[in-house]
Amino acid sequence: MLYTLHKNIPSSFALESALADLKKIIAHRLHTHFNEQSFSFKQWVAQNFNGTLYKQELLQYVPNIKHSEEWIILMLALVPHVRPDFFESIIREHLPAGGDFSEFGGVKATNHRSMLPTGETAQFILAGTHLEDRLTVHQYFTEDHFFFKQTILWLEPVKEGEPVMSGRIVLAQDVLDKILFHKETAPRFGLDFPAKRVTTEMDWTDAVLNQQTTAQVKDISTWLQHHHLLQEDENLRRKLKPGYRVLFYGPSGTGKTLTAALIGKEFGKEVYRIDLSQVVSKYIGETEKNLETVFRRAESKNWILFFDEADALFGKRTNVQSSHDKYANQEVSYLLQRVEDYPGLLILASNFKSNLDEAFLRRFHAVIHFPMPNAAERFVLWQKAMPALLPPDDTVNLQQLSKQYEMSGASILNAVQFAALSALAENSKQLSQSHLVEGIRKEFIKEEKSI
Repeated sequence: MLYTLHKNIPSSFALESALADLKKIIAHRLHTHFNEQSFSFKQWVAQNFNGTLYKQELLQYVPNIKHSEEWIILMLALVPHVRPDFFESIIREHLPAGGDFSEFGGVKATNHRSMLPTGETAQFILAGTHLEDRLTVHQYFTEDHFFFKQTILWLEPVKEGEPVMSGRIVLAQDVLDKILFHKETAPRFGLDFPAKRVTTEMDWTDAVLNQQTTAQVKDISTWLQHHHLLQEDENLRRKLKPGYRVLFYGPSGTGKTLTAALIGKEFGKEVYRIDLSQVVSKYIGETEKNLETVFRRAESKNWILFFDEADALFGKRTNVQSSHDKYANQEVSYLLQRVEDYPGLLILASNFKSNLDEAFLRRFHAVIHFPMPNAAERFVLWQKAMPALLPPDDTVNLQQLSKQYEMSGASILNAVQFAALSALAENSKQLSQSHLVEGIRKEFIKEEKSI
């Protein structure tokens, strides 16, 4: 039996009931197949389930399901996660002596020891051997269906030349968690999903940006607030491309990542950061594959995508002198097109605007410079960075530090952190100028700058 582990987890009865319904459907298909009987699948389901399949407590997080066929496909993808021997146990009832049953489809996985359903499995259950009905099942796995558009489930790609429907039915992990545990899970960072969520506890008062940068950042907010009206405009909707593309450029530590996180926080959107210097793969084609996973997920969730170290892929393209150059340029072309097609807010960050390809820069709606802060801005940054538990003593002169040392906001924060730790280690109750200067010295050494 399945047990309820949390008050929000669907009852064991709901899941057991759904599995029993699926088993009944598969068993009927197998019975008619082996007895060479024909029947109307839709009519049989309507008579036996009376439209209840897709109106279950189990599916409250997949509200778009409106047909029994969609319910069956979703359940096929779900079953291996809760009952590994589900399919084999049903087949054994009809083939007690064993033997190959290729009509049912299914593949073996690396770790999972039982059968995993494929598109062919869905075809057999929904259509048997009826050719026209089998072709109709394809519609549930196309890019136009909400399964794919909302990243609910899809067919795993197969090697070129193999039947597309022989791909495994993959259920998105977040959908699985919502169905079984009623909770939202963030995608796990890794080679298959090279993006990490960016969050911050800071707010806009903590971001010290110059006047021009602030004005341009407000333009992004304006787009987020009103772009849907332009997409509904009778004239502009036919001419405007979807999405909004922005380049942030400037030295490290000047607030590019913080600004992206604050925009997301203001509008209640998740921000995912992709470090392109780590994504670029030595294996041909892997970069596109890994990034496609991120793009598809982001489109269905309306995320803000933040590409850091953009120079890694969007630097000035090389002349083709080797096969590596050829494929590197192909990766750039793929990503250029994907960037243009993204319907949401997409931000790229680079330390140097001059490193980027001019053809690529023309695709941006805004190019925003994040310069090193001037003395007045540095003074505000020093003030905002001061620890609450260590008040400054009489020696501290933040105006002097602001004028004397050119530092980014991130470097100032690092220097204050070191100074505070030094003071605490000395059991000091206050922060001194010497603590801060030593923090600056440590930071300059790290950046290979002379104090």
